[in-house]
Amino acid sequence: MTRRNPSLTEPQYFILAALMDGPLHGYGIIKAAEQATDGRLRIAVGTLYGALERLERAGLVAAGDEEIVDGRARRYYRLTEDGTEALGREALRMRQAAAVVLGRSRDAGVAPA
Repeated sequence: MTRRNPSLTEPQYFILAALMDGPLHGYGIIKAAEQATDGRLRIAVGTLYGALERLERAGLVAAGDEEIVDGRARRYYRLTEDGTEALGREALRMRQAAAVVLGRSRDAGVAPA
């Protein structure tokens, strides 16, 4: 995320999307991303925390409250203003990219998948 407006990876995109409705802990993020993609995207725990660390360094998410549940710390993450803007930019970029393919598919008489 060192470039000015880099594209997000798919897991990063759905991690940020999961936080749109408010702070979530890691397991909540994993479940929200899985639900949003009808089970297609299953983020592994190691992938999640590596992505959260990178997103936090980039200022797109912030760690917030922590609570102890069953003797284990549960940290909540929230979307920052920069994260909201990055998510919106990425959604627009993907919509524009999809329009190129879907427009050509219609022109060629091919139904989109």
